[in-house]
Amino acid sequence: MEKVAVLASGGLDSSVLLADLARSALVYPIYVKVGLKWETEERKAVAAYITALASPNVQPITDISMPVRPLYGDHWGVTGKGVPQAGEADEAVFLPGRNIILIGLAAVWCSTHGVSRIAIGSLGGNPFPDATPEFFRGFGEVLSQGLAHRVEIEAPYRGLHKADIIRANPGLPLHLTLTCMAPANGRHCGRCQKCEERQSSFREAGVEDRTPYS
Repeated sequence: MEKVAVLASGGLDSSVLLADLARSALVYPIYVKVGLKWETEERKAVAAYITALASPNVQPITDISMPVRPLYGDHWGVTGKGVPQAGEADEAVFLPGRNIILIGLAAVWCSTHGVSRIAIGSLGGNPFPDATPEFFRGFGEVLSQGLAHRVEIEAPYRGLHKADIIRANPGLPLHLTLTCMAPANGRHCGRCQKCEERQSSFREAGVEDRTPYS
């Protein structure tokens, strides 16, 4: 069976992708911890979702750590202060080098575990420079050369939006996923930019939002 590493953040997009790929491939969820404020809650969400999914093709979570505090300094993602709120533009939630770090670390793991495919749940409309098809293709080529191991980066949802994948997957345990920058005690804050995006996407999809919000 084909093997694929999925960058599993616990968010709705990557969680649907994980379930989607597990229908036909052996999936290796990779969670990368870098010191962002929401990661403890996020990691719990990944585990809860995978348990509920109960797919025999989903392998145990691989945890990889690399602190970004020396790179990010007092960035809001590290301190939790000044988290972008509802109504702010997508550019406000930019995390510099986010996909470079995630994919780069996953690629090293893949090179030592015989896996060549890396999947990421990047959606259409993502405005960031490390989320374009050109970046994924070029970075895959560079990683393949540097690791002497073929690396293919897949972003199958680049033509879709969050409402599209919600609408297409109402039977999945989407309420267990986490898309929040200030979660607490297993609940979304309901106020940050990511919570607003999540809520509006469920409304647009016409699917009941069972997400626990504070």
